[in-house]
Amino acid sequence: MFAVSLVAAPGALDRSHVEAVRDAFGGGDAAWLSGGEAAEFAIPARPPQFAHVAGEMRMLGVDVNLLPAKGRRKRLLLADMDSTMIGQECIDELADLAGAGGEVAAVTAAAMRGELDFEAALEARLALLEGLEEGAVDRVIAERLTLTPGGAALVATMRAQGARCVLVSGGFTAFTGWVAGRLGFDAHRANVLEVAGGRLLGRARRPYLGREAKVAALEEECAALGIGPEAALAVGDGANDLGMIGRAGLGVALHAKPVVAERADARVDHGDLSALLYLQGYRREEFAA
Repeated sequence: MFAVSLVAAPGALDRSHVEAVRDAFGGGDAAWLSGGEAAEFAIPARPPQFAHVAGEMRMLGVDVNLLPAKGRRKRLLLADMDSTMIGQECIDELADLAGAGGEVAAVTAAAMRGELDFEAALEARLALLEGLEEGAVDRVIAERLTLTPGGAALVATMRAQGARCVLVSGGFTAFTGWVAGRLGFDAHRANVLEVAGGRLLGRARRPYLGREAKVAALEEECAALGIGPEAALAVGDGANDLGMIGRAGLGVALHAKPVVAERADARVDHGDLSALLYLQGYRREEFAA
C-alpha cells in the first residue's frame, strides 16, 4: 500500500486538487491533515502516470508525493542547514561582508548544482575570506539569518515522538551551533573555521564535512540508535546532500536544485518544512509547540 500526499502553501490546497489526483489514481477517500494545506489518500500500487500527474499539479502549486504506507514516521532526522533549515548560504553572507559576495555566491550555486567538486569549491571560497574579522560571524547571525518556516515544528514534533534530530552541514559550526540551539536539534555537525588573532585564516579544519561525511553521519546515528537507514529522514537542497537523501528511508528535496529534486524520494517545492511532517502522516493538531 502507498499513501499519496498532497501539500501546498497554507490556504492553497482545495478539494478540487485532491479530487483530481484521486480520480487520476483511483484512490480511496481523502483524509485532510490540515485544512487548505495537506491531504492524503491510500492506493494499492504506484500508478504508471504518477510522474505526469505530479508534474501537472506542481505547476498548480501543489506538491504530490507517493510514500510507502508502512514505516512512515521516522526515528531519525538528518537536516542540511544552508537554504534548508535557514534561508541563506552562510559562506555567501560572510563573503558579502568581505567584499567578495558575487564571486563566492556564483561558486556556491555551481557547487550546489553539482557542477563543481565540493571540497575544491569550499577551499576556493574560504580563501577569499582570509583576514575577515571573526566578529563577522556574529554579524551574519544577528543581522542576516532567517529560520525557514516550519522548522521549529518539524524538530519539536519529531523529538516529542521519540526521534533524534541532527543538523548536518557542509557549512560551519559557528552557525550550526546557533541554528541547532534555536530549533532544538539534539546535535549538530559541520566544518570548523580556523581563526587566529580574531581573524579568519581562509581555511577550515580537515577532514571536511561534505557529501560522504553526511552519509557517514547518517550511518553512525542509525547505528547508535539501533535502527536501519529505512527509519531515517534526510532533507536538503544541494548536490552534497544527495548521498544522505539517497541512503535514508525517506529522502526529501526541499526547494532544491533540479539535480536533487529529480533524484529524491519526495520533493517539496511549495510547502515549508512542516511538509515533512505531513509526508510522515502527521496531522496539524499533532504538531508540538
